[in-house]
Formats: sequence, C-alpha cells, structure tokens
Amino acid sequence: MSGERILFLTGKLAEKQLRQILAAMEPDFYYKVKEMGVKVAALMTADMIGRRLKDTEGATRIVIPGRCRGDIDALSQQLGVPVERGPEEVKDLPQYFGKGAHHYDLSCYQTKIFAEIVDAPNISVEAVVERAYYYQSQGADVIDIGCLPGTPFPHLQDCIRTLKQEGFTVSIDSLENADLLAGGQAGADYMLSLTAESLWIADEVATTPIIIPQVHGDLSCLDGVIDILQRKNRAFIVDPILDPIHFGFTESIVRNFQFRQRYPEVEMMLGVGNITELTHADTSGMNALLLGICSELNINHILATEVSKHACRAVREADRARRIMHAAKQHDSLPKHIAPDLLTVHDSAPFPYSREEIEAIAAEIRDPSYRIQASSEGLHVFNRDGFHTALDPFDLYPKLGVESDGGHAFYLGVELARAQIAWQLGKRFTQDQQLNWGCAAQGTETEADLHTFKPAGSTLKKPHEHAAKDAD
Repeated sequence: MSGERILFLTGKLAEKQLRQILAAMEPDFYYKVKEMGVKVAALMTADMIGRRLKDTEGATRIVIPGRCRGDIDALSQQLGVPVERGPEEVKDLPQYFGKGAHHYDLSCYQTKIFAEIVDAPNISVEAVVERAYYYQSQGADVIDIGCLPGTPFPHLQDCIRTLKQEGFTVSIDSLENADLLAGGQAGADYMLSLTAESLWIADEVATTPIIIPQVHGDLSCLDGVIDILQRKNRAFIVDPILDPIHFGFTESIVRNFQFRQRYPEVEMMLGVGNITELTHADTSGMNALLLGICSELNINHILATEVSKHACRAVREADRARRIMHAAKQHDSLPKHIAPDLLTVHDSAPFPYSREEIEAIAAEIRDPSYRIQASSEGLHVFNRDGFHTALDPFDLYPKLGVESDGGHAFYLGVELARAQIAWQLGKRFTQDQQLNWGCAAQGTETEADLHTFKPAGSTLKKPHEHAAKDAD
C-alpha cells in the first residue's frame, strides 16, 4: 500500500457506483469518497467545490469528475492539495489509474512524411504553394512535387524555388531524367526516383537521391548503387517499392524486410500511397499498420498522397500513426491506450454502462429533463416520468411529449441521431457532445473546454431572440 491518500468528490447519483468501482479495483492507495451535496456529479464546479469543501481529510490528491467545470489550478492553490479531473465516466476509473494514467509524449516521431502534390504540372505555382501549406498543417515534413509522364511542366523550377523561398523542404518526383535534373538545379532537397542508369544525375546536383531497383523486385540491382554512393560519402535513401494488394503486396513487404536485414543502417522509404490510395477501406487503420511496419524496420521516410476521395485525411492519419508508434516503441509497449486518434469508426470502450445500470441511474432521477444514454442493447431516454428504449429514434418520438416544443424536439432529435450512430458503430456517446471521430474529421467542437461553460444552444433561445437576430 502506497502512502498516497486520494479524496474522490462526487454527486449523489454516482456515489454508490463510485464506491463499488473503487472497492473492486483494490487500489494500492488509501482513498475516501465524499458526496458534495449535488445530485449530478457533472454539475459540480470548481467554485462550488471551493465553497463547500471545508476539510480535505488529509488527502495528498483530490480527484473530481471529468466533466466538472472551472479552473482546477486555482482550486488546487485554494485547497493546498493537487486537484485533477478524473475520467468523464466513472466506469473508466480502472483504466484511468492503469494504462490511462500514463500520458505519452506525442511530440516526437522518427519517420518523415513526404506529401506528394500529384497534379503539380496542371496547376499554378500559387496553387502548389497553397497545397503545400495544407500538407504542412496536416503534418508533412517534405513537399513532393510530382511530375506526370508526357505532361509538360514549364513551371517546375518556379514551383521549387517558390516553395524553398517559403521555407519548405522539397522533393522532385519523376522518372524522367530531365525533370530530376531541373528539380535538383532549382534547389530540391530530395529527388525520386533514381536507378543505376540515372545515378549520374546525383553527380550533377547536391540533391539527396532516393533510389529504386533498376529491375522491379530485384534487390541485387541496388548493391552496386549503394556501394558507389557510400564510397562517395553521399547521403541517400532506398525505396524497395511497396506494391498494391494483389499486385505483389505481400512479396513487397518481405522485400522491404529482406533489404533491412541486408542493410541495417541504410535509410529507407515506404510508399504508403500504393496501399491507402488503391484500397477502398478506411485509411486510418492502413496507416496504423504501415507506420507500425516502418517503426519495426526503422524506415524513416514515407511517401503519402491524398488523391482518392476516401484518402482525404491520409497525411494527418500518417502523422498521428508515426507519433503513436514512436511512443509505443520508446516505451517497449503495444500501440494501445496511447492516443485515440486512429480509432475513427469505433471506440475501445463504447458502452461503459449496461442497460441495467442505466435503469438504476434513471430510478434516481426526480426532474423532467431528458437524459440520453446508449448501451449495447440500444438507445435509452429517461426522466422522472419514464424510461424508454429503442433502436430507432423515430420509435421514441411518440413517448417524449415534445410535439408542441419545436426547439426541444429538434435538440432531442440531434442527440438521438448521434446516439444511434454511436450504437450502430460501437462508439462512445456522451450527451451534449459531438461524436469523436479521431483524426478523420474536422469538427466544430473537437474537445470540451472544461474551464468554461458552454453557451446556451440555439434551441434554448426564445422565438423573439431569433427574430431580433434575423432583423439585424
């Protein structure tokens, strides 16, 4: 038993369950539970706690509900004891004090992302720069200027020079010698892809070459090239090529592994776009797996694209994946419970409460406000007047009594739609919060601000308020 003494603050409805969970945890610290004279724990605020908590009972740490609003730093100073928010759901306490208690540093990564602008010959320099800033915002380290076979690219050098002036690291991507040479002369930092036949270009410019086999799949083609570049003390990267599924994918994975075994210290690249672009499946999982391979094989460069509509978040996903894999590798752990960014469609614990537990909570409700929760059995809506369960929100409408209250009906419709989506996919639903899609979507409310209160929603405004706003 450690010497830590933790005081858990809660509300009346959650007190019994909190005590049961803590007892089942058999924690290695001393603890006490204090009910703060409020029915719903989430309605506690830091100011309320500061007014009501007169005795910290010798605690070395105070844990308050995760949805408690207010400035907990100021509360810690007032009470003279560190105060921290626990998980939003009391059911998540075991994870919070287990794996969830470790906060991983995701500011570091090993693998650089080359993000390719595949249509650069067909767009203006200004459009290329705009796209580069977008890729940079998504996590790209290098902006790759893609050339198209048989397509004139008169502004190639202008693109590269402009990007360099804007501070970008740039690569030129072509199999045409003239493009590679022009890109290197314009100041590109990397050029891909060179073979044994085009290696002479590396002698003409200072650009770092990225090498591919002269004969596809034949690693022996690389041996002489590597020897030449190493004797010249030139920096270089090797791309053994990752092939699409059913066109040599498994064999190409083996080939990358074999190359790493032969050359443990040579820098490598993996062209992940051949999988994310050419497979109609969610790219977040693909990126997790591909960056996991990069982590295991010490592949420090990937080439990513966002051409296909379904791959519209591929660079951002690769950025999150490389950070998660790096953190897992640094801690010699599985890539679990590190960050939820790549859990875009499902959640690791979607339904924290069973129907029976939700019914027990509902039995304590004494007000007319509707609560909505989801369990593995469906959607549950309840207040003091009743408890209703359904799989389809439309089945609940006749039971809610909101036919004459448009604002309330609209609000319940939105929340029930979110709950239904969460139930269908296996995601966590929390009333009054948008669903969390990880790094796959850009929402208007990605994370609740626990220092402030949310403003009243539009459905709470009076009709004359809407009219006045429209008149303005």
